[in-house]
Amino acid sequence: MKLWSVVVSKIEQVTGQTFGLQKVEAMQGGDINRVYRLQGSTQSYFVKLNKASLLAMFEVEALGLHDLASTHTLRTPKPICSGIVGEDAFLVLEYVALQSLSSRSQQQLGEQLAQLHQVQQSYFGWHHDNYIGSNLQKNTRENDWVHFWQEQRLAVQLELAAQNGYAGKLQTLGAELYGLVPQFFSSYQTQASLLHGDLWSGNAAADEQGQAIIYDPACYYGDREADIAMTELFGGYSYDFYVAYENVWPLDSGYKARKNLYNLYHILNHLNLFGSGYLHQAEAMMQTLIVQVK
Repeated sequence: MKLWSVVVSKIEQVTGQTFGLQKVEAMQGGDINRVYRLQGSTQSYFVKLNKASLLAMFEVEALGLHDLASTHTLRTPKPICSGIVGEDAFLVLEYVALQSLSSRSQQQLGEQLAQLHQVQQSYFGWHHDNYIGSNLQKNTRENDWVHFWQEQRLAVQLELAAQNGYAGKLQTLGAELYGLVPQFFSSYQTQASLLHGDLWSGNAAADEQGQAIIYDPACYYGDREADIAMTELFGGYSYDFYVAYENVWPLDSGYKARKNLYNLYHILNHLNLFGSGYLHQAEAMMQTLIVQVK
C-alpha cells in the first residue's frame, strides 16, 4: 500500500535507520483520528491519520509535545515525522505500550503536572495557534487573561456554534456570560503556566515501567486551573492525583467557582465537534455560572 511505503520512507529518512515493516495493526483511539501501530523486527511506531487538510493539526501537536518534553517534567511520546500521502495527513510518534494509571502513577502524574505548571511565561497564549480536537484553538499572545478567555476561548466557540446552527438560547446566555467573566477573577491573580490544554482522563496513562505519560496536547500558557478543571471532566482522575498535585502547589480557594467556566469551553467544543447532544449541558452550565456571580 502506497501510504505505508511513503510513511516508512519518511521514518527512515528522519531517523537515519532502516525500518523493516512487518505488520500494520489498527488500534482503538480517539474520536478524531484513525490510529495504527507499525511493527518492525526491532522497532514500532504509532501513526495517526486524518484528512490532508488537517496536516497543520498534526504539526502543532508535535510542537506541543516538543514543548512539554523540554520541561523535563512529565513524559510524552516523541514525535518522529509528519506529512501527506494522497488524501491523508499522517503523524508518526514513538510507540509506547500504554497501561492504566496505578495509584503510584496517579500520584506521580499529580506531582509532575504541578511541576509542569511552574514553567511559566510573561504572556497568555502560545507561539502558534493549534487545535482542540479538530477545531482551531487560537493562541494570540495577550497580557490580560480575562480578555484572553473571553475572546479566544468563549467567543470563538460561540461563534463556531452559531455557524453550526446553534442560535437562540445558547447565544443569549453566552453573551450574558461573556460580560460576567471578569467577576470570576475579582480576587484571583492568574499566572501564565504551560498547560497540556486537553487533559481529560483519556490523554494520560502509564508506560511499560509504570511511569506517567501524557499525550494529545493542545498546549498554551494559561491559568493552571484550566488544566485541573479538565481533569474533572469525562471521568476524572483519582484522589491520589489531586492530593499529590496540591502537595506540590495548592490550588486557590476559589478554584471550584471557576472550574465550570473552564470546562464550558470543552463542552462547547464538543457541541461543535459532535453535535446537539451537548447543547443542553452547555446551556445548563451557562445558566449556573450566570446565577453564581449575579
